[in-house]
Amino acid sequence: MKKQTFYHPKFIPTWILISLMKLGARLSFKTQVAMGKVMGRILYRVLGKFRRIALINITRCFPDKNQTEVKQLTKQHFESIGIAFFESSNCFYLDNDKLKQRYNINNAHILKEALAQKKKVILLVGHFTTMMLAGRMLLQHFKFADVYRPQNNALFDAEMTQQFIKHGSTMIKANDSRALIKILKSGLPIWYAPDQDLGKKRSVFVPFFGIQTATINATAKLAKIDNTVVIPLTFSRKKLGYELNFSYAIENYPTANDTENATTTNQILEQQILQAPEQYLWIHRRFKSRPNSEESFY
Repeated sequence: MKKQTFYHPKFIPTWILISLMKLGARLSFKTQVAMGKVMGRILYRVLGKFRRIALINITRCFPDKNQTEVKQLTKQHFESIGIAFFESSNCFYLDNDKLKQRYNINNAHILKEALAQKKKVILLVGHFTTMMLAGRMLLQHFKFADVYRPQNNALFDAEMTQQFIKHGSTMIKANDSRALIKILKSGLPIWYAPDQDLGKKRSVFVPFFGIQTATINATAKLAKIDNTVVIPLTFSRKKLGYELNFSYAIENYPTANDTENATTTNQILEQQILQAPEQYLWIHRRFKSRPNSEESFY
């Protein structure tokens, strides 16, 4: 990244943020978690718009929870958002050796065997607050391509892209389908998170926590490329560090039915979320698009 490109005063807050992230990456895991929780509690109070979205999403997805339980999970989610500041800091700036001491990877043989068999691999992941750091952790063991959406802030986007490339990732913009297919066919695994609302035209409506939800079918379309498998990957923060876990490739996937395929990916994502519900990105308007003339949740 050429820093002279970003000397405009409007980028000063971002430079300050980057400096704070570099300092934050130097802290111990326990200190990061403690400080992150405090930051999250402050964010819960001041980010009213996002607090409301999270409360609506959690209420809809967990109808068995009472109001007190919904509020508690929402507060825990904002604590995870606060901790995510340090997790992103670690993703960009933490020393390789120190990072390796903070996580375990389970069932890595699943991906190793698929690659040894010359399979084309899609890693199915969800949007969790730990996602960026999990990607960095995985890069210490495997090369893969990260499908991402550019940040609105040009400086932060450039810094993020540079750091991921530095740590071994190949970066592909989500709207560059040609590059995505080319990379997949080359044999490099791709990291793909399909759990965001991209509108009715690109989606089918299938259940997600019992709610008819606009779900893209890009995962299934990519999986139709010869010799391609979809391997779910979960990641979460634990008391003493992080855990990444590979599951076996989805069987009988994809089918010729778009609804069946989207339902399958949503069911897998639900299972991932239930392992650490507070760490899922509930502040995203996942149910923005509604079928027919159904009233907006938000």
